[in-house]
Amino acid sequence: MELSHIRYFVAAAEELHFGRAARRLHVTQPSLSKRVAGLERELGVRLFHRTRREVRLTEAGEIFLEGARRVLEDALRAAEEARKAGRGELGRLEIGFFSPAIYGVLPEILKEYHERFPEVRVTLHEWTSSVQLERMREGKIEIGFMRAPVEEAGFVTEHVFVEPVVAALPEGHPQARREVVSPRELADEPFIMVPRSKEPNSFDRYVSICQRAGFSPKITQEVFEIHAIVGLVATGMGVAFVQGSVANLKRPGVVYRPLDDPEARIGTAIVRRSSRPSPVLRTFLETLQAFVA
Repeated sequence: MELSHIRYFVAAAEELHFGRAARRLHVTQPSLSKRVAGLERELGVRLFHRTRREVRLTEAGEIFLEGARRVLEDALRAAEEARKAGRGELGRLEIGFFSPAIYGVLPEILKEYHERFPEVRVTLHEWTSSVQLERMREGKIEIGFMRAPVEEAGFVTEHVFVEPVVAALPEGHPQARREVVSPRELADEPFIMVPRSKEPNSFDRYVSICQRAGFSPKITQEVFEIHAIVGLVATGMGVAFVQGSVANLKRPGVVYRPLDDPEARIGTAIVRRSSRPSPVLRTFLETLQAFVA
């Protein structure tokens, strides 16, 4: 059963005049009559009572008209949804992120994207940077927010957001009273650090801050989740380096202080596969570009 046959039938049923229906559809009357007759043969029922004076629907025709209208409405809706999907206005987007990103640029970008494209369903996956790269290779996510730099074949870095590294200190710590903390003043402190096996870029960047100050950090706890790091600092178990936006994570018992080290900076990279982006990823990248601008 062809959609055009249904469209011809609906026009004839609504006009109850084959000539007017043909003019409405910009076809000849014989062509319309032939299509309707073919539809009746396919269904095995008569849809119209036709005389020289009138055209009216049979009972089967009235029932079929209800369903035929729904079919045309569904077809129009499906066509519009397909066009929206092609423009990247409808669909699904799988995004990976590592935990510190949720306190930085990620929520703002997602908010702006949702406002522009409310019919795209976004699913977030919290994974380490290395796991995100693997999931991207598998096609399970299309883009990821991870620790910069990322220099691997097959991937493209769209943007890197750089921010200062700050010290997370227990509220009663002597350095918490200072406006700016010198890293060398933390040389004897127990450090809570992200494991290098999970986030090598973060680990190396934080260790380099200590090394520039003339010491190697005494790592007593290794934790990946940023809220867990901050929670342990709050209990007084040690100090930590975190990206500046983590200060948005308000936790009683913890204070954040900038470091007296202009090189103490760290980046969040937005990474995707180097292949051509899908329509929804393309609109996300456009939103990202507008956000950066």
